Order: sequence, then C-alpha cells, then structure tokens
Amino acid sequence: MTTHDTSATALDALEVLDGIVRHTTVHGIPTLFAPRPGEITAGLVFRVGRADEILPASGITHLVEHLALYRLGLSDLHYNGATADTYTLFHVTGDEDEVVTYLNSVCEALRDLPMDRLETEKEILRTEAGSRGQGALSQMPLWRYGAQGYGLSSYEEHGTRTLTPDQVRHWAETRFTRDNAVLFLTADHVPDGLDLSLPAGRRFPTPAPSSALPVTPAYLRGEEGHLVFTSVLRRSTAASVFAEVLGRALFQDLRQKSGYSYSAEADYSPRDADFATLTAYADALPQKQDAAVGGFVDAFARLRAGRIEEAELNSARGKVLKRYDAPDLGAALLPSYALSLLTGHPILTPEQHRAELEAVGVAELREVAREAWDGGLLQVPSRGADWAGLTPAPQFSPSGVSGTLHPSLEDDDVTLIIGEAGVTLSTPGGLVTVRYDGCAAMTTRPDGARGLTGLDGFRVAVEPTLFGDVTAERIAVLDKAVPAAAVVPLPARPPEEIPHPRERTAPAPRTPADESKQGERRGAAGRVSGHFVLVTALATLWPVLLVTLVVNGIKGSEPMGLAALAGCALEFLLIRAARNLYRTGQPTTPQ
Repeated sequence: MTTHDTSATALDALEVLDGIVRHTTVHGIPTLFAPRPGEITAGLVFRVGRADEILPASGITHLVEHLALYRLGLSDLHYNGATADTYTLFHVTGDEDEVVTYLNSVCEALRDLPMDRLETEKEILRTEAGSRGQGALSQMPLWRYGAQGYGLSSYEEHGTRTLTPDQVRHWAETRFTRDNAVLFLTADHVPDGLDLSLPAGRRFPTPAPSSALPVTPAYLRGEEGHLVFTSVLRRSTAASVFAEVLGRALFQDLRQKSGYSYSAEADYSPRDADFATLTAYADALPQKQDAAVGGFVDAFARLRAGRIEEAELNSARGKVLKRYDAPDLGAALLPSYALSLLTGHPILTPEQHRAELEAVGVAELREVAREAWDGGLLQVPSRGADWAGLTPAPQFSPSGVSGTLHPSLEDDDVTLIIGEAGVTLSTPGGLVTVRYDGCAAMTTRPDGARGLTGLDGFRVAVEPTLFGDVTAERIAVLDKAVPAAAVVPLPARPPEEIPHPRERTAPAPRTPADESKQGERRGAAGRVSGHFVLVTALATLWPVLLVTLVVNGIKGSEPMGLAALAGCALEFLLIRAARNLYRTGQPTTPQ
C-alpha cells in the first residue's frame, strides 16, 4: 500500500517549485512528480556511485545495480539502471501498472539481493568492462584525482573479482536506503500499489575530492589524434554558459576556420553540490596535431582576455534558454531537480534561472575562463605544452624508499627497491614509489607477481621474473606490509603470459604515447641537474689532482700508499654519486 507523508523535511527545499512540480514522500522516500502526456517515466535515484568506493572494492555499486534488476529478466518494458560517479539510477517507461511492478521489484531485490547470482553477475560485469574499451578521456580522472574518489572511474572494477556476499549485502543495506534516495515520476499523481519499503539510513554527502596535481594548469601526453582539456569550476549559471561559448569557439576556430579538427566541443557536467567538470575535446590528424593544440590554446586565450562577441554570448545563452520551451516543463526538469535534492545543490525555479542567464555578461564569462584555465589539465597528443605556460603533470614520485636492490634483468638503468616502508622503481627519469600506508590496492598472482597502486595513482609492478633476487621472502615482505583490505587476488596466468626478460637491444625512440601509460605513471629521461654537473666536474678533475699529488709525493720521497687508496675511494664515490644523480636526482640510494 502506498503511503504519503507531506511533512518530510527533506522536501522543504522544493517549496519554491510549487505550481511546477508537486512533491510528497512514498515510504519515506522524497518523491517529485509532474504530468506529461503518454507513458510514465519514473526514476529511483540513490546518492551512491563509483566515487564512494575504494579501489579494491570498486564496482560494488554497479554489482548491486545488476543484482537488483536480475529478477525482471526479459521484459517488454523499457527499463535500465545506471551507475555514475555520485548516483545510481533505476529508470523505467511504461503504463502505470508496469511502472509500479518495476519499482516494487527493484526495492524487493534491494531488500534481499539474489546472492546466488553473485558470481555470475561478477563475470557479466567483467565482460561488460572488456567490451567497453578505453576512450580518449578515460585517464583524465586518474591524473587529476589519483586512485581514489572521482579518480576510480579510470580503473578496472577490482571488486568484481573479490567481493563477498556479506560485503555486497552491507553496501546495499547502508547505501540503498530510503533516506538516501529520491523518486521522480512524469505523472499527475503517485500510482497506488507502490511498495518501496527500504531500510532506514542517512543521506550520504558527496565525496570530498582528492588531488594528484600539485600544480595547475598542467599537461600530460596522451593518445595520438586526441586533445582533451578538463577543469573543475564552481557551479554557476555563468559556468554553464561559458561551456557553450567555449564549444562554439573551438568548433569555429578548429573546424570551420582552420580545418584542424572534425569534432571540437565542450561540456559542463555537475560533479557535486558545489563544483562541476568542464570538458573540452578536439580530434586531429597526426600532421595537424601541433596546429590543433596551438589553435585550442589561442581560442582559450581569447576567451580569457574577454574577447567575446555579444553575438557569441547571446547564441550560447539562447541555447540554454531553449530547455524552458518544453511544453511539459515540470516533467522535463524532474531528473535535474531530483539530483539537486540528492546532492544538496540549491534548486532554482525556471524564472530564477532565466534571471541569472540574463545577468551573465562578458565580464562574468572572462572570470570563468580564467578560473577554468588556472585549474586545467590538458592532454596533448604530440609535443609538450610548456610553451603555453602549463606544467607537466607529475610522472615521478618526489622520493623513494630504502631497502633491498633488485636490478632489472632487461635494463641496467632500472632497479626495483623493496623496503619496509614501500616499493620504489628507480628509472633513468626518476622514481616511482608506492608506500604501504598509501597503497590503494595490491593485486597478487599465484606466480608471485604483485602490482601496487598508490592513492596518488602511481603504480609499481613487481614481477619476480624480471628483477634479480625477488625471492619468496621478499614477496612476503609486501604481503605482510600491505593491509589485507587492499589486496586483490587475481587468478593464475597461463605460462605463456608470465613475462620473461627481453633480449637486450638498443633502446627504441620514445613516442609521446609512451609518456602516459594506462593506470601507470612512468618516465625515462636522465636528469641533468646543477648538482649532477657539479659532481661530474669534481669526478673529472679529482683524478688529475690525485695524479699530481702522487707524483709530487714520490719526488719528495714521501710514502703515498694510503693517500692514493683514499683518493681512489673518493673518486669511486664521486662517480657513483654522479650516476645516481643522473638516474634518480639523488646522490645516494633513495631513502
């Protein structure tokens, strides 16, 4: 039986919508409804998504969604589920009886998930992930946020291998509750017969964002043929209009005027209650990539300088205003109002939003453009973007750990260090370190391989077959130090998939794509720093001075044996320090 409680304080924010959207509660769930001719569309939205998870259990929300829909099976209904960063949506379109049947089935399943389907649904999710592929934008969250929170959308759903029935059941009982949900329907009344009984809980705030970018604006090198820019902006009407202006400017400059790109566009997407993500994208042929990057930077510079034509502003504003021309405006706005209610974002009436749109001027857009650029991350397909005032996104860790040294069996300039505090991969370009107390996840293989991913997004692969003296005892150090909750066991690999050292050959030229590996930050260029030059000079001059001292000592008939040995030892230390400075930026073994 459907119950209504119009006293729910969760709906106080919707009082401003009287006359546009009606509201009530159904079994404790805030419910918004507005009429639209034809079939009913309903959505049950929960404030939980991928950004609420941790890497070892990532995919748990998606798994609950799949389990909740299993009992519906094959149906003529138009229904589905969707798991985003901050919400999970169950939606359906049909007649009143079909909508009631669907919503009741979802809530019944959430109260008692079909755990006999758990392993099968895990396999389905792994298959889905394998067919989805990686897009040009897929690694941007990782570089901005690391391996946590909003960065998890860049990663494999590790939980589809390890989650237990108790973990999945607990997630459903605590996140998929009536106090963490909102229902909307395109109808003039709430249908009878709804049974949306769910456990009590609490409204979860959106996750606090992490950061893996110490300095912005920054850039990284990505896939050939794709240019991507993202930034985080304060949510505002001016910011949404700016996204339209930017998209039009890129299309005009990069496609219509110059012919560098086929696709050139921008998007504004709310991230949480206070901030949104601005995304801009352009493609380019290999021979046009540098020109496309230059054109993108120039277009953004024009907007930052406030060189925006009134016609550009009016055109962008008009496109946003068109959403209010819908004949059934209240019904059209239901999804956005439901998400605002879930995340705590202020709700504006159409009149209030129109007034804010009319108040947006060139000065406001200029400020948004500067904010967007200052917090931006640009993925370029070719050369760097230092010339545009951007800083390379960090590809190496600031420091390493001390421990046992395990030389690479493929490259004399690469060393793995396994220590009590973490692991470090020392490369000619710098250090990649994952500390155990900052380890987001460690994958394990029966053959001894370990893959450690830090919360900052850096990853170190420990392959016993590729490094010297990585014994079972050294692997045991990792297994003991990494928290059990961060361990992700992977199945055994076929023998042919276990890596073996390659034959040593001359190093191949590096391409820009090599600078940004999926899920891993690495580099390979030596560091010629001021300290390196100084120590190298000393190492070069000291032998000359030493020979002079020894010769003079012999002429003076003074014993020089111990002095000569000490001099040789000093020369050895200087050479070693110069080598380490070039390889790691530090004169000694990383601490």
